Amino acid sequence: MTIQLNTDKNLTIHQEYDEKIQTQLSEGLSRYSDLITRLEVHLSDENGSKDGLDDKRCLLEARITGKEPIAVSNLGNTYDLAITGALTKLKSTLEKVAGKMKSH
Repeated sequence: MTIQLNTDKNLTIHQEYDEKIQTQLSEGLSRYSDLITRLEVHLSDENGSKDGLDDKRCLLEARITGKEPIAVSNLGNTYDLAITGALTKLKSTLEKVAGKMKSH
């Protein structure tokens, strides 16, 4: 599973944080690594440089062999919270997809 990290102009990712995100996602999705060919991570700040609640957005787009991509997003006060929420949503969706694939 390849993980591709994308950010908007309001965010610069340092190598340590990039590695932390990659590890969190690869460990969190390890159960589905045979299904996912590529995972695109899009991080953005909805309010730009202004402060705001739940303005950090994480969009996860999972490319699955032989299926349409699955996209989920989550907002949080921090990027870590946004990533964790999006990861939870993606795992729930992947569980349903994996179940349907096994039943066919």
